[in-house]
Amino acid sequence: MKIMYFAWLKEHTGCSFEDMPIPDGVDTVGALIPHITCKSAGHKTALKNLHAVRVAVNRVYGDLTTKITDRDEIAFFPPVTGG
Repeated sequence: MKIMYFAWLKEHTGCSFEDMPIPDGVDTVGALIPHITCKSAGHKTALKNLHAVRVAVNRVYGDLTTKITDRDEIAFFPPVTGG
């Protein structure tokens, strides 16, 4: 799967995207989070406050219960505001 990071999440993780095989037993965004946060201190910092992070799976807004597969593109980004 491809995991993408935007804005300050990109700054903390040190990358805009990474490819990662889906871990065994992981089938939702929420189940994936612990596997991402153990990659580095920056990944842990980026995803420590999930109330300040939005997610999209294959360019469709989702949440921690959204189902994922190893063919998906998962994006993490801060809340979007407009004006």
